[in-house]
Amino acid sequence: MAEANIEVQVCYALPDSSFLRALTVPPGTTIGQAVEQSGLLREIPSIDLAVNMVGIYGKKKSLDTILREHDRVEVYRPLQADPKEARRRRAGGKPAKG
Repeated sequence: MAEANIEVQVCYALPDSSFLRALTVPPGTTIGQAVEQSGLLREIPSIDLAVNMVGIYGKKKSLDTILREHDRVEVYRPLQADPKEARRRRAGGKPAKG
């Protein structure tokens, strides 16, 4: 007997909007396949999966990761600033006390 299809979500957040699509996919579907099937790349053509990281529930994964029931695939935007540099700017560039 064939395995039942699984339910997953694909999401992408922008500062002023978001994309969230529920999909029913066959077992063995990868993150890359789910992103393609979701229509995200057609709706937001600036996404480049060679550059944008992907994950499931906040944990980075590769495009060939096999999905499980109720996984939420997240496509992450590139960082706008280096986190260390941003902290230094917020702290006023003060040297660390030691």
